[in-house]
Amino acid sequence: MGMTQSLARAAKPVVGTLNCLAPVLDLGIRLWVANVFWKSGLTKIASWDSTVTLFTHEYQVPLLSPEVAALLATGSELAFPVLLVLGLGARLSAAALFVFNIVAVISYPELNEVGLKDHVYWGILLLVTLLHGPGKFSLDHLIGRRWADKG
Repeated sequence: MGMTQSLARAAKPVVGTLNCLAPVLDLGIRLWVANVFWKSGLTKIASWDSTVTLFTHEYQVPLLSPEVAALLATGSELAFPVLLVLGLGARLSAAALFVFNIVAVISYPELNEVGLKDHVYWGILLLVTLLHGPGKFSLDHLIGRRWADKG
């Protein structure tokens, strides 16, 4: 047996373990990033007048009135994280939150370096779900399997 075969045989259980852990990581990513946006949405609805004031004076959302921007932002932060956690329409939810995240960075010129790093980090996590999918622990996966069984 050659060295390549020995290495392949030794690596096989490691790779198998990593493959088993991948769905846990997918779920963890979805839970982590959804929590960030969910908490932000809860903060917005906790004091609606303050939220509208922020959208009037601090955030510079183009093309929308402050009231509409506040409503869309809050709705996005409360709806899409739930779908992301469930893994239902997860890629669409990740895409929506990814775009929302970009708009948030563009619309808030006072964002400091630490805040910008957070947004970059959240964007990368959203890209994982967007490009890779929600993983096995998701309703999307369950629905996909059921649909495949019927086809």
